Amino acid sequence: MSIMVNFLDINAVYEELRSEIDGAIHRVLSSGQYILGQEVEQFENEFAAYCEASYCVAVGNGLDALHLILRGYGIGAEDEVIVPSHTFIATWLAVSFAGAVPVPVEPANDGTYNISPALVEAAITDRTRAIIPVHLYGQPADMDAINTIARRYNLKVIEDAAQAHGAIYKGRRAGNLGDAAAFSFYPGKNLGAMGDGGAITTDDPVLAEQVRALRNYGSFVKYEHLTKGFNSRLDPLQAAILRVKLKYLDDWNARRRMVASHYINGLKTANILLPQSLPLTESSYHLFVVRSGQRDALQSHLASKGINTLIHYPIPPHLQKAYACQAPQFGALPLASQIAKEVLSLPIGPHLPLAHAELVAESICDFNI
Repeated sequence: MSIMVNFLDINAVYEELRSEIDGAIHRVLSSGQYILGQEVEQFENEFAAYCEASYCVAVGNGLDALHLILRGYGIGAEDEVIVPSHTFIATWLAVSFAGAVPVPVEPANDGTYNISPALVEAAITDRTRAIIPVHLYGQPADMDAINTIARRYNLKVIEDAAQAHGAIYKGRRAGNLGDAAAFSFYPGKNLGAMGDGGAITTDDPVLAEQVRALRNYGSFVKYEHLTKGFNSRLDPLQAAILRVKLKYLDDWNARRRMVASHYINGLKTANILLPQSLPLTESSYHLFVVRSGQRDALQSHLASKGINTLIHYPIPPHLQKAYACQAPQFGALPLASQIAKEVLSLPIGPHLPLAHAELVAESICDFNI
């Protein structure tokens, strides 16, 4: 009988922690506090400490986290924000929702698929207000180089850390590598809720207070509204679940790195490009993404073996219909377009059996014979 290799086994997380998660849910249901409150505050404190940041503000999702950071910094109409050309579209949408203009910059030629610091400086104009580096697939961006450029031009650096819970850059965790960071707790993330959720982390007390108001209709006191805010609050049920899972995040990331190590060792002779890491960094391996000029054929071959794979991402933001009217101003982005045709995400997760990882590697090597 053939083996079915799932891309990610989300339910296995619940099975591992069933009693703790059920207890956390019962605690919230018994509390009668279903909007914000102590559970959310405790998660904020714990996640801020984990990220080695002074403040955490929990919000409804990762997109809102990015959007509200931009709003909190007063970035809006007529402003420009530098974003990666190769990323999930939420990075761009946050800029658009704030009323600003996304300015795409191509990836570095280093195998990380992250934004190129060498190209960032050339994209800066007198309208640029911020840079959003994405720690794509869990691999930290080259933050020292990006921060140096940002200081030179007095720009904010906003980490899109939606895929980088627990990733390490030169001894520091993602979430404390710029002026502020945005996280997503979508169920498939390394630290995932059982629904949507997000948070910002920062050492900036003014920004933290701004976002606390913005997430809650622009209000600190009920029916008193200081600004035109939004409704974006992490649910206490999700906060309680995240508090349970946070205790296991480092262990789960270590398991992901073990799977990644099996892939790297098993695919050394395969005719594909493997993901790379910058020196002194530890990827959280949210995804393990390989690159092949025969991507579609390789994906079909793996599917025939019962191996599920995904593509992150098949259509780059600048080619999406959502940005069709702005496409001419983005210019040619050939690398993002080429990457979208060649990347393939292999199964990975803390509950993926190493035997399955070995089977995936063997199947890829068979394809390349």
